[in-house]
Amino acid sequence: MKVIYTVIIVLVMLFVITFSLENTFLIRLKYYDLMNISLPTYMVVFIAFLIGVIFTGFMGIVERFRLNRTINKLNKTIRELRREVRDSKKEPLIEDEYKTPGDQ
Repeated sequence: MKVIYTVIIVLVMLFVITFSLENTFLIRLKYYDLMNISLPTYMVVFIAFLIGVIFTGFMGIVERFRLNRTINKLNKTIRELRREVRDSKKEPLIEDEYKTPGDQ
């Protein structure tokens, strides 16, 4: 399994390197007068990808916290219901004298 993982990583790195070498021409980014920069094409693509990964990771963290909160609420409800069941069970009645049908 480790060999497969290594091969996949090497292929991804090979793609990144060849993509970077083939897309080196500059793109001018301008936003009114606040920003005016030139970046290589591959850099723009990688920055956009990185921003997407960060945003997705942040959303995953938020979802995990929400699910943990839901799990804690459900566990609390389970504990309360178990406590109610335990408290509502009546103690078995014990008779002083237990007779079987053959006894008299």
